[in-house]
Amino acid sequence: MLHAVLFFVVLSSHSVLGQVSYSIPEEMAKGSMVGNIVQDLGLDLKRLKSGRARIFSGDNTEYIELNKERGMLLIKEKIDRESLCAKTTPCALHLQMILENPMEMYAVNVEITDINDNAPTFQNKQIRLEISESAVMGARFMLDRAADGDVGTNGLQSYHLQPTDHFVLELQTHAEGRKNVEMVLKRPLDREKEERFTLTLTAIDGGEPVLSGAVQIHVTVLDANDNAPVFTQKTYKASVIENSPKGSKLTAVSASDADEGSYGQVTYYISNTEDDATDVFLINTQTGEIILSGKIDYEKINHYQLDIKARDQGGLTDSCKVIIDVMDINDNNPAITIISMSNSISEEALPGTTVAMMKVNDPDSSENGHVQCIIAENIPFSITSPSNNFFSLQTEQELDRERDAEYNITVMCSDEGVPSLSSSASLRLQISDVNDNAPVFERSSYEAFVVENNTPGLSIFTVKAIDADYNQNARVSYILEDSTVNGVPVSSYVSVSADNGVINAVRSFDYEQLKDFHFRVKAQDGGSPPLSCNVTVTIKIQDQNDNAPQVLYPVQTSGSVVAEIVPRSADVGYLVTKVVAVDVDSGQNAWLSYKLHKASDRALFEVGPQNGEIRTVRQVTDKDAVKQKLTVVVEDNGQPSRSAVVNINVAVADSFPEVLSEFTDFTHGKEFSDNLTFYLVLALAAVSFLFITCVVVIISVKIYRWRQSRFFYQSNLPVIPYYSPGYTDTGVTGTLPHMYNYDVCMTTNSRKSDCKYSTLGGQSVLVMDPSFKETLQHTIKDKSLLEDPESPELQKPPNNDWRLPPNQRPGPSGQHRFHTLQQRWTPYEKSRAGARPEEAGAGAVGGTGPWPNPPTEAEQLQALMAAANEVSEATATLGPRYNAQYVPDYRQNVYIPGSTATLTANPQQQMPQQALPPPQALPPAEAPKAAPTPASKKKATKKDKK
Repeated sequence: MLHAVLFFVVLSSHSVLGQVSYSIPEEMAKGSMVGNIVQDLGLDLKRLKSGRARIFSGDNTEYIELNKERGMLLIKEKIDRESLCAKTTPCALHLQMILENPMEMYAVNVEITDINDNAPTFQNKQIRLEISESAVMGARFMLDRAADGDVGTNGLQSYHLQPTDHFVLELQTHAEGRKNVEMVLKRPLDREKEERFTLTLTAIDGGEPVLSGAVQIHVTVLDANDNAPVFTQKTYKASVIENSPKGSKLTAVSASDADEGSYGQVTYYISNTEDDATDVFLINTQTGEIILSGKIDYEKINHYQLDIKARDQGGLTDSCKVIIDVMDINDNNPAITIISMSNSISEEALPGTTVAMMKVNDPDSSENGHVQCIIAENIPFSITSPSNNFFSLQTEQELDRERDAEYNITVMCSDEGVPSLSSSASLRLQISDVNDNAPVFERSSYEAFVVENNTPGLSIFTVKAIDADYNQNARVSYILEDSTVNGVPVSSYVSVSADNGVINAVRSFDYEQLKDFHFRVKAQDGGSPPLSCNVTVTIKIQDQNDNAPQVLYPVQTSGSVVAEIVPRSADVGYLVTKVVAVDVDSGQNAWLSYKLHKASDRALFEVGPQNGEIRTVRQVTDKDAVKQKLTVVVEDNGQPSRSAVVNINVAVADSFPEVLSEFTDFTHGKEFSDNLTFYLVLALAAVSFLFITCVVVIISVKIYRWRQSRFFYQSNLPVIPYYSPGYTDTGVTGTLPHMYNYDVCMTTNSRKSDCKYSTLGGQSVLVMDPSFKETLQHTIKDKSLLEDPESPELQKPPNNDWRLPPNQRPGPSGQHRFHTLQQRWTPYEKSRAGARPEEAGAGAVGGTGPWPNPPTEAEQLQALMAAANEVSEATATLGPRYNAQYVPDYRQNVYIPGSTATLTANPQQQMPQQALPPPQALPPAEAPKAAPTPASKKKATKKDKK
């Protein structure tokens, strides 16, 4: 019959220990049901499966098993109560059912009830007694007891003796529950009548059915023995320490017999039939000493009781008992058994989470069996004991996988014996990761350098972030955050590899356009939710020598000649001009040096290697050629270096006519050489067609000139010099003032002599064609006639006082501040279209085409007289050395043909509506030829004669 009792005991805040008890009879067949543990504990079958339920027995024999499919406890091995518990009652199996996820433990007690499966048995097959015929009535003879493995009512209950003619049985019950069997003589024996007889002693138990065992008693009647042996005490007590060596003397018993002779000689022997006492103890038959003959283990048997008999030669006996207590010593280490354990635990587990459950057993007694467990290391775990011999390993504080990813936990269990014995168990626990750490960059900011003109796709730099987490939570991805650089998305400049953080250039960088920029890179891990951090990366572009120097001054043109005038009176160190160049690179790539590469006369000029100033090396002499050509190389300091070449024409002369005489041939020859091929090809292609056309055009032109010459016969305009307001800036200390050139406008009657102002770099440059030589001379003569009509010096050039002395010229740094008169002569074919007035600068006369409306003779005379008066006043006022800031502004009196307005120095004054139109709007007609002056007539006559 099965019985189930359910108990629940709360052990701690995290572990609940339930208890259920069953009672089953022994010898049940395999597979028999013990009980429905799921129903009895109120669990669910799914919980058994998910919790991986199992039965822990604690020993090597598993009698009970768990059927997870049905939730039943079944018999696994047949149970024999007698081999399991011997005489111990009640006999029970103490089991534990372990569940995981979460970890739980339930105690299961299965009581094994006895069945009557053992019959009483006697140790000896027969008993032989020798009894004297003189034995008195009531003499007692102790018989061997029977043994029955069953307990309770199934155990030995009574004895029966047959026949009972001479003896009767008496049972004596001791305090321990044992029963001694004694045979009492009720009728005297007569040896002569019956020398031997046999009795049957039967032992009977109380089971159903009743089982019994019998032994034969053979009695031999002896001659009379009047006195029986008598022990000095009925009970002896002794103690022995377990593990004592064999041969140890425990105690001694003593009995005396009043008879003499053989009837007074007493012998001793042990009559025990239980507890295997005869295998452990021996008694000296002559002296009564009890000696240890076997191994004593307190954990197996801690108490022995010996029945000692003393018998004389006449067969009379007496009995006593010896109680031997086994003394425990601390000879057993605690045994640690891991009932359940988790291999890993999350780092976010709360304190108090159960990690493992252990059972610690120490079979010693008292303090020797009391066990305490501790953790040897200083780790965030603790040991608690929910019940006797059971211990739980729990977390004590929050865990951090980044600090400790794994724990090797050593549990030390010690008893309280002296000396103390201990055992240890090692547990290995992995801490599973959660995404609780954001990536961290190795630096707070990054700075990288890349040389300009790089190849797109070039790897510039690598950013790296480290995540202290594990596996996927530590897998870092790099993302380029959206931003702009100069209004352009940064993704068009750089890209970031998501896997390794390599920053690549998307485009080729130009240092001159972009010197540096910055952006932000985000590092994001693969956790859920992901964590991230940012870092600023600054990219600095490094300069390359990829730009050659650029010459700002002097300006190089292809269609005209630029000349710097050096007077023949120039001293050593005279500043001819200054080469101004810039390099858009930076650093040493922009350090410029100047070198004179070619020169018509190397002994005359030198160039400053650092400032580009061209100075005279020696005194200029009359033997020096008027036309000097210099080639200056401007070179930067890059590796490899880059350079630019500038050609400078220098005129060594004191007057314009001398300059014009040299450079007119030069320009005409060059122009002719450049256009020779074109005209030859054109003539060969169209000679037949153009012949008649040319004749018609020539006739038409002749007629047109004849008509115009009559109209402009007396319309020659003088040369009007103009001194720039830049002269007033005498305190300039820089190497290049905004203006430092003469601004000259000249008009003549020649059809080739067009003049214009060209503003290059903020400076006024006079551009004229090669025929300007004659025109200039006519103009100078006319001006002289106006000043003094009777002067014999009609053919001399203008007064040298018009030129500023070198020491009064503002310009380059140092004491030689000066202005360079730079003139550009433009060939006839290229001089027809002049610059627009607004392009030529304030106060410059622009345009060289035919006048839109031919002026009247009165208007021409008015302009001529006004100019002459201004020139006369300036000549009378200015001395050889004067301050240029007092030079009158001749732009106020420059006459524009076809207009009633005059130019003014006021920059706020608007141009009149009658100003010249742009050159491209002018009709393609030639300018009318003015009537020759007397001076020009004379020159023309000489020329014709030549």
